[in-house]
Amino acid sequence: MRHPLPAASLILPAFLLTVPAHATQSGEAVYQSVCSQCHAQGTDNAPVFGDRKRWGKLVREGLNDLVPAALAGIRKMPAKGGKPELSDGEVAAAVIYMANAGGGKFAEPSADDLARWRQKADRRIKK
Repeated sequence: MRHPLPAASLILPAFLLTVPAHATQSGEAVYQSVCSQCHAQGTDNAPVFGDRKRWGKLVREGLNDLVPAALAGIRKMPAKGGKPELSDGEVAAAVIYMANAGGGKFAEPSADDLARWRQKADRRIKK
């Protein structure tokens, strides 16, 4: 006799595929809960989500500059968007989500990428 799987058992595996390996929240979820507070409207001159002109320059700078800046804070943006409980992977996922909405084609970072970005962020903080 066949036992059909409950629909809920199919949702969790699909959800796990949408979250980067180094993050517990997706980039979109972090953007919606944290980053959108400034990036949705351009508060304090933050680049507006999806604005390809503003994000184009940042995309060209690359993740090696963008992610450490988000981790350490830059100009009026506090470190990790003011949410120290976010993991480095969650912050990176949010940066990638925003950069890709602005024209980037970035993939999920590796553990080595995250370690390198954390070191660069720590150097920025010590300055």
